[in-house]
Amino acid sequence: MAGHTLLAANPSNMHCSNTRTGLWALLPALISFLPLHQAVAQRVCGTMEYLQEQIAADPGRGLRLQQADDHAAAYALSSAAQQERSVVVIPVVVHVVWNTSGENVSDARIIAQVQQLNDDFARMNSDANETPAAFAGLAANTDIQFCLAQRDPNGNATNGIERRQTSVTSFSSNDNVKRYNNGGLDAWPRDSYLNLWSCDLGSGLLGYAQFPGGAASTDGVVVDYSTVGSLTVPGTGGSFKYGRSATHEVGHWMNLRHIWGDDGSGCNGSDQVADTPNQADETYGCPTFPRVSCSNGPNGDMFMNYMDYSDDQCMNLFTDGQADRMQSVFSPGGARQALTGSLGCTAPGGGSCGTPGNTSANVTGASTATLAWNAVSGATSYSYRFRTQGSGTWTTASTGAASANLSGLAAGETYEWQVAANCSNGSTSAYSALATFSMGSASCSDPYEPNNTAGTATSINANTDYHALIGVKKDKDWFEFANSVSQPNFRVTLSGLPGDYDLQVKRGSTVIGNSTNGGTTAEEVVYNGSTVGTYRIRVLGYGGAYDPDGCYTLRASTSASDFRTAGPGPEAGIGLKSNLQLFPNPASETLTVRFEAQQDGVVELSVIDALGRPVLSRQLTAVDGSNNLVLDVGDWQNGMYVVRMVDQGLESHQRLLIAR
Repeated sequence: MAGHTLLAANPSNMHCSNTRTGLWALLPALISFLPLHQAVAQRVCGTMEYLQEQIAADPGRGLRLQQADDHAAAYALSSAAQQERSVVVIPVVVHVVWNTSGENVSDARIIAQVQQLNDDFARMNSDANETPAAFAGLAANTDIQFCLAQRDPNGNATNGIERRQTSVTSFSSNDNVKRYNNGGLDAWPRDSYLNLWSCDLGSGLLGYAQFPGGAASTDGVVVDYSTVGSLTVPGTGGSFKYGRSATHEVGHWMNLRHIWGDDGSGCNGSDQVADTPNQADETYGCPTFPRVSCSNGPNGDMFMNYMDYSDDQCMNLFTDGQADRMQSVFSPGGARQALTGSLGCTAPGGGSCGTPGNTSANVTGASTATLAWNAVSGATSYSYRFRTQGSGTWTTASTGAASANLSGLAAGETYEWQVAANCSNGSTSAYSALATFSMGSASCSDPYEPNNTAGTATSINANTDYHALIGVKKDKDWFEFANSVSQPNFRVTLSGLPGDYDLQVKRGSTVIGNSTNGGTTAEEVVYNGSTVGTYRIRVLGYGGAYDPDGCYTLRASTSASDFRTAGPGPEAGIGLKSNLQLFPNPASETLTVRFEAQQDGVVELSVIDALGRPVLSRQLTAVDGSNNLVLDVGDWQNGMYVVRMVDQGLESHQRLLIAR
């Protein structure tokens, strides 16, 4: 069996140390070939003997996986990995194999599962904002998407779901669920479809997947029926009911390893991705950030990565390096390149009538807006959906016109939306790219008066919007908030201005900052420091400006990371104009790091190796214009590195290969 298992089991059953040299470096990827009864019997540490037996039976299996790994490494260094990617769309067929009615997963949950895959792989998941700031710069849209198949292998129309009631009460990782003669359902051709089986998996098994290079008849992903679902339409699997088991297993199917490298707690394993930190072992539950292991502080383990074992609701990202590795299997010469030519997403008789384009939104009133798009030939109607930015819940509706009127919208909110075409042949196009629009601020009365002096300042919470007004000519509004030891840095913003208003921030009698832009330009004061206490904010109209009805929006944001500052100074960023340039790359003795700065300032440069270990960390003083830094890399070991430049919390990074 060529599979990779994800077990809800005791961690002690999943640790094994191996010497990772030569062909044995394949062991972590192939641990999953153990039959389930062996894993439960704690035979994981029998991997060496088992692998020898399997390779003796089929020596080509390990070699084919090694070829996929070599191709992934070459792709990561190629120009294709540095360019904007085209979206790969993968047809999915879901084989529902059920014994009891509770295992017969509904169409609604399957559709929700595919949508969760799309959200997770596009970095459009509703919990993306829960990625810690330290890792947010590494999170990626993989440019891989999924559709339920609309055409079966014989060219007939399908909804991408097939079902079978079976007499088998429970399956294991022996692949019987993939064989009709063993009570399951046969795979559809792997060059045209991703096969996803849903069934009752025994002994706590949540899912397993086949890496590239295995047999065509067993290619695909298997998940327990209870895990099928999404964040909004959950399954029944407790902490694993939100669809992330499929996200995890599909990652394996695209040649991703577990993030800790499957070496037990030895800190010597690797997932063969440069931008994931080295960590000791798998994560269970939902730990508090940071969780430090393998000397990978201060940020610690990336336990929220889809390729860890965290609870579904604690997973929220793939990295850019993982995206490249998955993309490599679909690139020319990749193990799954044939899928890019599949017609599985195209219905018979002409297929989808096309995705609506040229989307636009027009705010028409205090609580109304109109959405519009180009009409699509062959469309009978359109389905559109919208939500407040960052929300996990969509409002969905349909219309027969190439436009839609929205009402009941909230003042001051930003909304995101998409539209799809419902075609005359019964198919539905993909949703259009995500678009946004913002509602204006509402007129309001001021609930915070009297707050005209520092002594009567209104206490506000950090990271919350407040709407108030300068209602008369001599009005001044005072507010106060506190930072904390864990989040000492702050940024105060004044936006949605009805007049020329100014902003001042003070700590006691000390002025932290003033912002006095002209007209209705937004104001901002940033403080990146360590002094914890109470800070006061003063808002006033320049030259007596006021508006008895027009609100402004005030927000004091706090963070553990530095905020980007507006101009040069001791805490100012440099304003990177472009990505880092590294040459030569590959390098052997010296490396030149080149970057363009918009202003003088300070920037942080660091280098980590493929195991996440720091190789270099220094603070640089940059000048406006072109900057060149020459590094001596003669004593660095051969291998892959990531060079990172952090400019006031904004990161640019490039891969570097040392080869001699």
